[in-house]
Amino acid sequence: MEDTIEKLPESKDVPYQRPVKLDDALLMTKFGIYNLVLITISGTILAAVLLETLGISYVLPVAECDLLLTTKEKGVLSAISFAGIISSSHLWGFLADTRGRKTVIVPTLFLAFASTVVSSFTTNFWLITVMRFLTGFFISGSSATIYAYLGEFHAKRNSSRAIMGASFVFGVGCILLPLIAWSVINQEWEFNVPLLNIVYRPWRLFLVVCGLPSLVCALALLQFPESPKFLFSRGHEQETIAIVHKMYRWNTGGKGPKLTFTALLQETEAQQTKVQREEAANNKSSLWLLKQMWQQTAPLFMGPYLKRTTIICVLQFGIYLTSNGMYMFFPDILNRIAELEDRGVERTTVCNAVYATRMNIPLESGPNATALPEVCHQKLDISAYEHSFVLETIYALGFAVIGLIVNAVGRLPILLFIFGFCGICGILIVFIDLPLLAIWFYLILLTCGFCISVVNACTVDLFPTNLRAMAVCISLMFGRLGSVVGANIVGILLDSHCELTFWISGVSLIGCGVLSFFIPNIYKRNGSDDRISISSR
Repeated sequence: MEDTIEKLPESKDVPYQRPVKLDDALLMTKFGIYNLVLITISGTILAAVLLETLGISYVLPVAECDLLLTTKEKGVLSAISFAGIISSSHLWGFLADTRGRKTVIVPTLFLAFASTVVSSFTTNFWLITVMRFLTGFFISGSSATIYAYLGEFHAKRNSSRAIMGASFVFGVGCILLPLIAWSVINQEWEFNVPLLNIVYRPWRLFLVVCGLPSLVCALALLQFPESPKFLFSRGHEQETIAIVHKMYRWNTGGKGPKLTFTALLQETEAQQTKVQREEAANNKSSLWLLKQMWQQTAPLFMGPYLKRTTIICVLQFGIYLTSNGMYMFFPDILNRIAELEDRGVERTTVCNAVYATRMNIPLESGPNATALPEVCHQKLDISAYEHSFVLETIYALGFAVIGLIVNAVGRLPILLFIFGFCGICGILIVFIDLPLLAIWFYLILLTCGFCISVVNACTVDLFPTNLRAMAVCISLMFGRLGSVVGANIVGILLDSHCELTFWISGVSLIGCGVLSFFIPNIYKRNGSDDRISISSR
């Protein structure tokens, strides 16, 4: 078939007398502006998920007085968007498979932006918590679906290339996060909103800025069609052909020979998928929906797959516990260290800095008593942005390095080195009384997120095709559960048992390193089959 494509005449239209495979038809469209625009939009959506979930970590230190936040409430607020993602990702994935990719992505992006805007006007802890949960609930729709949507506009030969392109855009978004936070939060302005009885400050605007990529991408995707492979699997052949023609016109600027094939070759897998999806689309029963979701998930926790699923889920839980849970308080802790240094303290441990800047005990007792910090911060110290920028740059470069060496070194040595080194650094933070050195050890602790992509690569090889996507989905759900647990552990223990939070992170990572030995086939090197890419954190 590829030979046929290559021999197409350049000067005149040639109708195909035989149907063409959809994969071959997508190859005919070339790789051009249409693909690049779609890759950019997809990568921006992935970056939007990062901004919506991790951006709140820059808000917590400067919003504590406006929202009367305790450290425990900061823990809840930093984790609540992950709880929203956990609660909905399974549902969105199923709806995307039965109702359509774009049908899920566009509405959820609009709803995520709307809930973010509302959260910027909230006046207390409970209101902003509910709205941030809804933001996570909705943003999960695009997070869970965008990879499938992007990949299905490309032939198998180009799908990995497209996904890596989107991952690059995501990596740029990671690096830009602290720069965006610095440019917005550290401004000096405020104004009253009498109707809502709030003072609108830069941190509120920062929340809206974090939501803008969702709005922009939703508007951009209105100009794009549903996934051609999804439409074809549902029997919409002519719509699929029209999309292929449109892609070709964009990519060639309308200057190439016109594609005139009139039919697509029906494949056995597509026919089977069509029947399954039509059944799913026509069945409105909630009980049936839950039954189908269970039938897709249950095999992972039975027979030979139970051990594999358990190990992968525990590893992801342990990684996210630290990489996201401890990250949510990273700007706050750096701000506390900077505050103590401004008082003239040059040598102190991280935890002593936390204790010295924690909230005062309220003078009044009772349910309405509120503890407030000595100083209400309206800005973050510049060091918080600088070190966050360094961390994101390390991530961007580190994923590239791991992708280059994983085939030669193997997965197990990489996992052992990262888990062991990060775990030891986490424990040593407790004892180091040089703030700058402790901050660098904190940075190293947070780089345990490198293991996410390595474990994902292991997961892909451990499960058959029909269970592979669900296995990755379930393992990442456990990972995000680790984010929720980690952020709340830090929120509960930081002001009273700060040392214990770092001991928990360090020991859990070392434990994950030990558990890595038990991953099936971990000693085997798979040559070119390793799949390492920038992962969603």
